[in-house]
Amino acid sequence: MRMPDLDLDLLRCFVQVAERGGFTAAGQSLGLTQSAISLKIKRLEEILRRRVLDRTSRQIALTHDGETLLAYARRILALNDEAVRRLVEPPISGRLRLGVADHFIPRNLAPLLARFAKHYPDLRLEVEVGRSHELRASQERGELDLVLGKRRDGETEGVMIWTESISWVSAPGWTAPENRPLPIAMLPQGCMFRERALAALARAGLAYEVVYTSASLLGVAAAAQAGLALTVMGRSGLPPGLEEMHGMPSLGIAEMAVFGDAAGRTMLVAPLIRFIRESLEGS
Repeated sequence: MRMPDLDLDLLRCFVQVAERGGFTAAGQSLGLTQSAISLKIKRLEEILRRRVLDRTSRQIALTHDGETLLAYARRILALNDEAVRRLVEPPISGRLRLGVADHFIPRNLAPLLARFAKHYPDLRLEVEVGRSHELRASQERGELDLVLGKRRDGETEGVMIWTESISWVSAPGWTAPENRPLPIAMLPQGCMFRERALAALARAGLAYEVVYTSASLLGVAAAAQAGLALTVMGRSGLPPGLEEMHGMPSLGIAEMAVFGDAAGRTMLVAPLIRFIRESLEGS
């Protein structure tokens, strides 16, 4: 029995429906009508002889087979896009000095940059990790070409690439000491996470004391992992030994963006922005 070939166009349509939660939203993303999306999903199910979407409820849901297919579809599309980029795009070469805020998904940063370097072997990528406002100051002085970091509240500069939920985190099982101010571990003044966290505690009327300050996010995380204090971090990048602490004042979200003047450097900047977005969407 000959196995059927999966159509990339149908798989891309299916992934959009799954990620966006419906035919209408998927159609808007792909520039197709709702009926066209429905026909593509129907054709995909005919090829597989399996139902991949449950349409009986008011909201589209993946079937068990659909959940299995979604994982494969993402991998197939990622490999296809990688091959097309490698063969079709003009060679990317030169030097790109990149500043990366240490809040940028610590667990995924190194593998992401390694994959980017593999895709563009002729591009010399120089990376400096630090605090967002310091890196942006370096970029403004011409010492960096591009900075990946946080937008400050109300700011519109930069190209936003995703939003990050901010959470209170502590060592597993950590409890606040009784009859004492809440011990906090923080980055130095100037950090947006610090400012937002302390403002939230003040609004809630909670007494606190900054007992540990480090210019390194790893240093702050180490203090929390040791049970010395609690701190705040992006929810998606929690290192081992830390967990989200519930019952604390809400800290909202942070907007992560790419900052820098891309004029004259589009061939270097645009691929990196696209690569980061695709990597985050597929993670």
